[in-house]
Amino acid sequence: MLDLQQYADWRAQVAQALEQYRNWAQATELLDGAAEQRIARAFARLRDDRLSVAFVAEFSRGKSELINAIFFSDYGQRIVPSSPGRTTMCPTEFAWEPDVPPSIRLLPIETRAERLATSDYRDVADAWTVVPLDLSAPALMHESFLQVSLTRRVPPDEAQRYGLYDPEDADLAAMLGSDGLVEIPRWRHALINVPHPLLKQGLVILDTPGLNAIGTEPELTLNLIPNAHAVLFLLAAETGVTKSDIDVWRTHIGNGPGRIVVLNKIDALWDELRTEEENEAAITRQQHDAARLLGVADTQVYPVSAQKALVGKITGDYDLFEKSRMGALEGALLHELIPARQEILRQQLQDDLAALTGAQSTVLGARSRDLVEQLQELQSLRGKNQGVITHMMRRVEMEKKEFDASLFKMQGTRAVFATLSTELYSAIGMDVAREYVEAVRTALESARFSAGMRAPVRVFFDEVRASLATAQSKIDEIAAMMESMVRRFSVEHGLALNLPAPLSLERYRRELDNIEAIYTRQFGTAALLVTSRSTLLERFFDSIASRVKYVFREANGDAEAWLKVIMAPLEAQIRQHRDQLRNRQSSIQRILDATEGLEQKIAAFETAQHDLDGVKARLAGLSGGVAQALRADLPELRAA
Repeated sequence: MLDLQQYADWRAQVAQALEQYRNWAQATELLDGAAEQRIARAFARLRDDRLSVAFVAEFSRGKSELINAIFFSDYGQRIVPSSPGRTTMCPTEFAWEPDVPPSIRLLPIETRAERLATSDYRDVADAWTVVPLDLSAPALMHESFLQVSLTRRVPPDEAQRYGLYDPEDADLAAMLGSDGLVEIPRWRHALINVPHPLLKQGLVILDTPGLNAIGTEPELTLNLIPNAHAVLFLLAAETGVTKSDIDVWRTHIGNGPGRIVVLNKIDALWDELRTEEENEAAITRQQHDAARLLGVADTQVYPVSAQKALVGKITGDYDLFEKSRMGALEGALLHELIPARQEILRQQLQDDLAALTGAQSTVLGARSRDLVEQLQELQSLRGKNQGVITHMMRRVEMEKKEFDASLFKMQGTRAVFATLSTELYSAIGMDVAREYVEAVRTALESARFSAGMRAPVRVFFDEVRASLATAQSKIDEIAAMMESMVRRFSVEHGLALNLPAPLSLERYRRELDNIEAIYTRQFGTAALLVTSRSTLLERFFDSIASRVKYVFREANGDAEAWLKVIMAPLEAQIRQHRDQLRNRQSSIQRILDATEGLEQKIAAFETAQHDLDGVKARLAGLSGGVAQALRADLPELRAA
C-alpha cells in the first residue's frame, strides 16, 4: 500500500513548488485577481483531492471482511463487523477529517421521512448521533462499529413511510414478522472518522448495504457509487453470479474505468480431496463464468479469500496470505486507481499553470514594451533642442487625453456588463432551483398514477436544462462584449492584451444528463405502485433535488468567480498603461525643466530593463519547477 503514500508525497511536492511560484509572483506584483483565484483553486485541488473506493455486494459475500483485510489488519483483529448474514445495514463511509475527533456519526433512519437527502444533513451537526472511538482499545472500537448493524422493529405503516416496506411487493412483504412488525435499519448513514494512515492521505472507503438496499437509498444510486473512483463488486465463489448480481451490475455499476470484480471466498473451493491443480481449475472456471455473465475480461475478475488474507496478515502466515491471492487485488487497486487519479489532477493543474504563465507573460511583456518605448523615446532626445522636447511633451499629453476618453466610454460597457450579470444570476440562482423543486414536490403529492408521478420529474429536468442553457447564452454574450472591448483597446492604444478566458457550463449539463439517466433506469418504465414504489420515487426525488441544487450552487460559484476576474487582466493593463503615460509625462517634464539629466534617466531605464529580464528568468525557473513536479511519476510505479 506504499503507492498511496507516494501519491501524497507527489501532491506535497507540487504544492511546495506552487507555493514558491506564488510567493515570487506576489513579491513582483504579477498576480492580479484572476491569477490569485486560479492559484487558490489549484491549492484547493491539491488539498481536497480524495480517492474514493466503494465496496458493493449482496450480503454474506464477505464485503466487510475484505475491507478488514485490505485496510484494517494492523489492528490485529476485525474492526469492521463481519459475520454470516447482514452486518452492514446502512451505507458507511470511512474517512479522516483532522478537525473532527475520532468517532462514528450516525444519521437516524427517521430522517428518511423528511424532504432532505443524506448529503443535505452532512453539515447539520445536530442531526447525527455521535459515538466516540477509543483508538487505544481495538476491542472497544469493534463494539462501537457494531452500531452500523443495528436494526429496529416498527409497524408496517412507519416502514412504508420511509419507503422500506410495501405489502404489494412480494419481496418486501416477506419482511413482515409474526409479531406484525417490520425490521428496518436503525441508521440511515454512518460516517466513521478514524486516523488510519491511508485515510489520512485522502482515501475514502464506502461500505454499502446489500444489493436490495441500493435501490432504496437514492444517495448511493445518484451520488456515492457513480462518483467513486473505484468500485469493487463482490461475488461469492461458491454461488457465482446471481440474477440480482447481474441486475445491480447493469443498472448501478456497469463496466468501465475503476470497475473491479472480486470473486471472494475461493477457500470454499479448496477441497482437500482434490489435487491443487483441480482446485485451481475450479477457481478458474468460476472466474471465467463470472466474467462472461458480467461482460468483462477474465483478467478483470480477481479470485480472493478475504478471510484467509486477514488471518494471514494478523498471524504473519505469509504462505496463507499468498494462497489467498489478495496481493494481486491490492496491486490492481493501487496500480489502476492511483495513476488514473494522478493523471486527472495533473492535467487540471497543468491547465491552471498554463493559464497563469500566459497571463503573467502578458503582464511582463507589457512592462518590457513600456520600458523599451520610454527608453527609445528618451534616447531620441539626445542632442535635441527645447522645442522638440516640448513637442514630445504635448504628444504624450494628447495620448493621455485620448486614453482617458476611452476609459469614459468604458463606463457604458460596465453598465451593460452589470445588467447581463444580473440576468445570468437570475437564470441559475438558488431561488430558481428551489422553485423548480417545490413545483415537482407539489405535483408528486397530488398525483395518484404512475404516469402522473413521472411527468413532473421529466418537466423538472427540462426546466433545469433550459436554465443552464440561458445562463450559458448570457455568459457567451458577456464574453463577446469583453472580447470586443479588449480588441478596441488593443488597436487604439497598442496594448498587448489577452482575450478573456471562456467559461463553459457543459460539465454541469452532463451531470444533469447522468442524474436523469439514473432516474430513467430506475423509474422510466417500471410501474409505480401507490405505496412504497411511489414513496421511493418521492425519496429519490429528494436526492435528485439535492444533486441539482448542488449543480446550481457550483455553477453559481463558477459564474461568480468568472465575473469577478474577467475584467481583471484588462483593468490591470489599463492601470499599467495609465501609470506609464504619467511616468513618461513626468520624465519629459523634468528633463524639460532641466531638473534631471537625460543620461541619468536613460541609465535608470536601462537598469530597470535589466532587472525585468531577471524577473522573467526567475519566474520561468519557478514555473518550470512546478511543471517538473507535475510531470514526476510515482517512483514505485516507474519501477513497475
